[in-house]
Amino acid sequence: MTNNSCTPLHTGFDNRGSNEPCAGEAPVISVVMPALNEELTIGECISGILTLFVENHMKGEIIVSDSSADGTAGIARDLGATVVHTAKMGYGFAYLEGFRHVNSDVIVMMDADGTYDPSEILRLVEPLKKGADLVIGSRFKGTIDPGAMAPLHRYIGNPFLTRVLNLIFHTQFSDAHSGFRAIKRGALEKLNLKTSGMEFASEMLVLASIKGLVIEEIPIRYFPRKAPSNLHSFADGWRHLRFILLMKPVPFLAIPGLIFSLFGVILMTVFYVSGDIETSHLHSFILGSILLIGGVQVIIMGINTEVYSILNGFNEKTRLMTFFLNYHSLEKFLVIGGAFIVTGILLGATIILDWIRESFGEISQISTSVVSLSLIIIGIQVISCSIFISMMLLNNGDFT
Repeated sequence: MTNNSCTPLHTGFDNRGSNEPCAGEAPVISVVMPALNEELTIGECISGILTLFVENHMKGEIIVSDSSADGTAGIARDLGATVVHTAKMGYGFAYLEGFRHVNSDVIVMMDADGTYDPSEILRLVEPLKKGADLVIGSRFKGTIDPGAMAPLHRYIGNPFLTRVLNLIFHTQFSDAHSGFRAIKRGALEKLNLKTSGMEFASEMLVLASIKGLVIEEIPIRYFPRKAPSNLHSFADGWRHLRFILLMKPVPFLAIPGLIFSLFGVILMTVFYVSGDIETSHLHSFILGSILLIGGVQVIIMGINTEVYSILNGFNEKTRLMTFFLNYHSLEKFLVIGGAFIVTGILLGATIILDWIRESFGEISQISTSVVSLSLIIIGIQVISCSIFISMMLLNNGDFT
């Protein structure tokens, strides 16, 4: 979107003299807005951005990434914005499509629902001139107008998800889910963003932190929506948690699973050695078995998640995961799983033989039965894990 003035704003991102003509020049700023049925507010948002461009003698463009079924696209197009359409629905898909059409080195991300003030765009991009790569407009450091954010989101959802992200990735964000951001194009290209939904907001911050980008937050004002919200509180919250889990499956799954498994083994060993399990410690022995089996399952979930994350480019391969990504290692796990199963079956066979000798009377070897079943289940878990990882590697080959 180009205004009629030919005097460019000196933002620190262009090399033009103030008397150069505007024709044919690239825009200084690209404002990308995802839109889903925002006909009540899209016109107001675009007009506010155009006013900012004109008042500051600034050349910029507005890109609306539209997935609407109402008149949003027509309004945006009539006001001169570039309207692009995504092949698939989703907040992340909308931004990824919009980014493909930017023509400047500074990109502003802004929702089309009227909750952000276009006049704050210049404040948002100011830190980029001073060395920042990504700037977040923080609602929690700024002002949240009455009714702008549901109490569930303001006091529980957003703070909780932000704290989890900060804890896991050692960051210090105050508003990890703000939709008002500015980023340098070069920094954006380093991130290689992929996610399709609302977790896109978390992905950008996590990858920016991992890549060592300079990130700053500035306080902004947050306004109430005029139209009903497109957010789905619990579904979108789960998407954010799922992404964090995808990026950090070891601390989330594998380590807790290992702790549960070890505790289960200790319980079973202590009570098995002490004897008299059937008469005094049977329930504790069974609890140990449950902890062991459950812990192994959680470890396997962590391994599978880490493998998926590596194969899809979310995580880097570690020395430990190199072992699991080797076909020969997977073959060894098949053998190990089979050994567990065979051992469990042999133990079970001794119980059945004793039961036959007792003329099918009461089975007294309950502790041995629990051990037998535990070994068989763990063997099945290990084999299933090996097969599943092998299937994920079919189109990727040996990752060693």
